[in-house]
Amino acid sequence: MADPSDVFDAAVAALDTQLLRRRRRVVAPLAGATLQADGRPLLAFAGNDYLGLAQHPALVEAAQRGAARYGVGATASPVICGHGPAHAALEDELARFVGLPRALYFYAGYAANSGALPALVERGDALISDALNHACLIDGARLSRADITVYAHNDMAALERALIATQGARRRLVVADAVFSMDGDLAPLPDMLALCERHDAWLYVDDAHGFGVLGQGGRGSLSHWGFTPGAMPPRLIYMATLGKAAGVAGAFVAGVPSLVEWLMHKARTYFFATGAPPMIAEALRASLLLIEREDWRRERLQALRLRLRAGLAGLPWPAPATPSAIQPLMLGDSASALALMDALEMQGIWVPAIRPPTVAEGTARLRISLSALHSLADVDRLVAALTATTNAAGTNTAPPRI
Repeated sequence: MADPSDVFDAAVAALDTQLLRRRRRVVAPLAGATLQADGRPLLAFAGNDYLGLAQHPALVEAAQRGAARYGVGATASPVICGHGPAHAALEDELARFVGLPRALYFYAGYAANSGALPALVERGDALISDALNHACLIDGARLSRADITVYAHNDMAALERALIATQGARRRLVVADAVFSMDGDLAPLPDMLALCERHDAWLYVDDAHGFGVLGQGGRGSLSHWGFTPGAMPPRLIYMATLGKAAGVAGAFVAGVPSLVEWLMHKARTYFFATGAPPMIAEALRASLLLIEREDWRRERLQALRLRLRAGLAGLPWPAPATPSAIQPLMLGDSASALALMDALEMQGIWVPAIRPPTVAEGTARLRISLSALHSLADVDRLVAALTATTNAAGTNTAPPRI
């Protein structure tokens, strides 16, 4: 009889052949934007700690106070006894922060999207999804069993055609990232909301990479596009994660009170899961204060972005300009992306190569992620390393066909 593990041996070997096997590293923070990865210090443009808050003393102290007061576990689902004073205060503060009536806190962003979408639409409904949405939105859409239509990325004419084609559905939900995680570009939310109003649909927005970074006081993509508290469109359902710019963990969904109440009862990843530890909620409350008060973090991100844009302009690879902390450098194929990542790592810099299935075939890239912890000198060092790699490669640096 064949060894059952042979099936997975062959499957893992195939990942190697396709250059799609990932290497998990043991990572610990060092000073500034430097991480220790497998024991080696590397200047990192790899994570999503956009405001540099993950190691902030105020957050650490808030978590410690929360642990001392509440312990380290929520012990049960939030609808039993896993929702405490810290969670309640956090939800109120999140709702006020983004200017929506009510918020519901989930233990993880993946859980929020994969739980909320099936609670909002089901068989017989229509879910209309941007082609570049994150995997958790895709999985939530599939779990909903609604009829799914995928429209071309940020193509408003295609979105309107999909809305017209689904007029017979009981309920229609348009789903999109507000800032796309691998490209760094923005969804045109005012246009999307106008279409949803015109065609009697809801809009679900995932602002994982805009919250804390964009908008007045870091209030996210809604503020960036000019939506104000008290004048939020009622058809809007807003979601944001709290493990990126906020520096901690979890996510929340916000909207009109009856919708949030429905999610509390019907989102299985909320209803049936143990709540997040209260100390995490306390750390997030401290984070919200810093996000709102310390505009210098967003100002530094802007200065870093402009410095990087100027440096990338002279390189042979396409580097689409984005207004976010995410700056892609397009290589095309996985082998080229891995080779450039390795060349940078030899110079003490970590920029991750992003390959399928995270991105489409033929669009492998380096994803340069900026943080307020970076300095202008850090960006200059990255650009110098990229330039040195280009010069060393000689003529083999033609832009990819993507």
